[in-house]
Amino acid sequence: MTHPVHARIEGPLVMIGFGSIGRGTLPLIERHIAFDRDQFTVIEPSGEFAHILKEHGIRHLQLALTEANFAEVLRGLFPNGKGFVVNLSVDVDSVELMTLCQELGVQYIDTVVEPWPGFYFGSPLPNAERTNYPLRERVRELGKSYVGGPTAVSCCGANPGMVSWLFKEALLRLAADTGVTATPQSRADWALLAMTLGVKGVHVAERDTQISARPKPAGVFVNTWSVDGLLSEGYQPAELGWGTHEKKLPPEGHRFDHGPGYAIWIDRPGADTRVRSWCPGVGPQFGYVVTHNEALSIPDYYTVWDGPQALYRPTCHYAYHPCNDAILSLHEINGAGLLPEEKHILTADEIVAGGDDLGVFLYGHAKGAMWYGSRLTMDQARALAPYQNATGMQVTSAVLAAMVWVAENPRAGFVEADEMDHARCLEVQRPYLGSVECHYTDWTPLQNRINRFAGDRDEDDPWQFTNFLAV
Repeated sequence: MTHPVHARIEGPLVMIGFGSIGRGTLPLIERHIAFDRDQFTVIEPSGEFAHILKEHGIRHLQLALTEANFAEVLRGLFPNGKGFVVNLSVDVDSVELMTLCQELGVQYIDTVVEPWPGFYFGSPLPNAERTNYPLRERVRELGKSYVGGPTAVSCCGANPGMVSWLFKEALLRLAADTGVTATPQSRADWALLAMTLGVKGVHVAERDTQISARPKPAGVFVNTWSVDGLLSEGYQPAELGWGTHEKKLPPEGHRFDHGPGYAIWIDRPGADTRVRSWCPGVGPQFGYVVTHNEALSIPDYYTVWDGPQALYRPTCHYAYHPCNDAILSLHEINGAGLLPEEKHILTADEIVAGGDDLGVFLYGHAKGAMWYGSRLTMDQARALAPYQNATGMQVTSAVLAAMVWVAENPRAGFVEADEMDHARCLEVQRPYLGSVECHYTDWTPLQNRINRFAGDRDEDDPWQFTNFLAV
C-alpha cells in the first residue's frame, strides 16, 4: 500500500519519549512525512524498545532529559537553526522546551503542558496551583513574546487536540441540521456560532471498551495508554471550563483568583470525581472529570465578549470512562491511598476485543444533545498501522496531523488545536479514525435514575453542571 506524503521536515527531527504513543507515532511519520533518516533521533532513558528503533534505522539517545542537561543536549542536536521537536515525554518541562526551541529556530509539538518532576505528587503547591489553568496561562503569556516565531503547538494529541477539530466539525453539522447559515472564519465567528446554536456545554465524552483475555492481576495498574500520564492528570484537582449559563458552583468548587477566569476547579482528584455523560453504543454512562487542556482552551476560545463582560461561554470538561481494567485499577488505588508499584500497558497483541469511542457531546441546543466523534475498534487499529491500539491510534494520528500542519505553517508562533485549520488536520487524520459518526439523543442527566435519592438537582434546567455531577 502506498501512503500520501503530506509534508517534509528539513533538518534534524527529534522525538523525546518513546512510550506507547511514541512507538505508534513513528510508523505514521515514516509513511506521511519526508525526513532525513540520519537526522532522526529519539531521546528516552529506558532502552526498553531500543530494538524497534534499531529496526527502523533511527538513532537512539538513551538518557533522561533533566533541568540540568536538556538545553545542552538539544543545542547539540540543532546546530543550524532549523528542525522539529516532537515531545511525547513525561517529566520534561514543556515550557522550557518551547522557549529553547524558539531560541534555536526549531518547530515544536507536544500533547500536554508537562512540568518537571515534583508537580503532580508531593508538591508543596496549593491545589489551585496544581491545576492545568496556571500551566496553560503560563504558555499563553509566553506565546505573546514569540508572535510569528517558529510554530509551537501546545497540547495536541487526541484530547486535547483532535477533539477541538471535531468540535468545529460538529458545530457545522449542527448548524446544517438546524437550518443555521454558518461560514465562520475567525475565533469570534466560531464563538458567535456556538452561542447562536444554543450550545450550553460540551463533554469530551470517551468510552474505552478494549479488553484483554487475561484478567487484571491484583496490585497492577493496567491501562491502554500511559499509566503515568493517567495518574498524573487524574490526581490533579478536577477542573472544567465554566459556562455563563451555570447558576452555582459545585460542592468544593472554586474560581481562580487570577487570569481570565474561564475555568473552575474542584478540591478533589479528577480520577475520583464522576459525572453523568453519554456515548454511542453504551448510551448513558459515568465518566471521570480528569483535567485536560481542552477543558480550558475550548471555553476560552468560544467566549463571546461585550467589552470586559463574557456574554457567552460553554461549560466544557472531560467525561472519561477508561477501559475496565483501568477502572478497577483506579478503584484499587483510590481505596488503598497508594500509587501502584507495578504498571502495565495493554499491547495490540494482548487486546482481544473492543475499541475506543472518543468525541464531543454538545448539549442544550435545539436538538437536545449530539455526540460527534471517532469510533475506532481494536481490529481496525491493528490493521491500520503497527504498534497501535484503538486509544493510541486516535492520539498518534492527531500528532501526525499536527506535524503536517506545523510543516505547512512554519511561522505561526504559539498555537493550540482550536487555532489550527481543523479541516486540514482532520483530512490528514481521518483515515486512522475508523468511523466518524454523529448521534443525536434526547438523554439528559436528569433521566435514568434508579429510585430517588437525595441529590442536588435543577429540574428547571437539565443542563446545569449540578445535574451531571455524580461525585
